[in-house]
Amino acid sequence: MRKSYKKFDNQLRKVLTDVCENALKHIDGFEWLPHTVNYSNFPNSLKVICVFDTNESLDNYLLSNSNNQLQLLVTNELNHLGIKLKNITNHVLFDTEENCDLQHNGNWAKRLG
Repeated sequence: MRKSYKKFDNQLRKVLTDVCENALKHIDGFEWLPHTVNYSNFPNSLKVICVFDTNESLDNYLLSNSNNQLQLLVTNELNHLGIKLKNITNHVLFDTEENCDLQHNGNWAKRLG
């Protein structure tokens, strides 16, 4: 990774950590927030995965009145870095520990790769 990418990736991790900590406090069933990115196609390649513990928790979140809260948190934090995304729904995805366990034996590196 180029030095400029590494510096920016550290900033990106910091703001996404802030999103994660906020979500852990306020969203039932939310677990963690990995991301993937190819800096040669940034920001189009950025994917932020909001991981919930179970499919039921994710379904409850998606059916709730605050089902865009994670997208808003990510958007606000990325804006602080000067990153403007055209359509946040293309960049914020949802998944569950339950699905990873069933489909990839809990191997998130394989699942995200």
